[in-house]
Amino acid sequence: MDAIIFDILAYAKKLKSAGFTEQQAEVQAEVLASLVNEQLATKRDLQEFELNLKHDLTLRLGGLMISGVAIVAALVKLL
Repeated sequence: MDAIIFDILAYAKKLKSAGFTEQQAEVQAEVLASLVNEQLATKRDLQEFELNLKHDLTLRLGGLMISGVAIVAALVKLL
């Protein structure tokens, strides 16, 4: 999994310069960093999802085509 780069120290410094206390800035930075690292998808995550989706859709389309051919063949045989 590719890492998302998030500069906690720079973020905390910006919060302190905006009027947050040091403790508030540190907690805010830690919480945001954990959310970024745990919740956001990377490009690799999205590429894997896309590949799995294409594979699944290909299998479904193949199944539908086989079913359609089988139905047509059964109808032709009955008529």
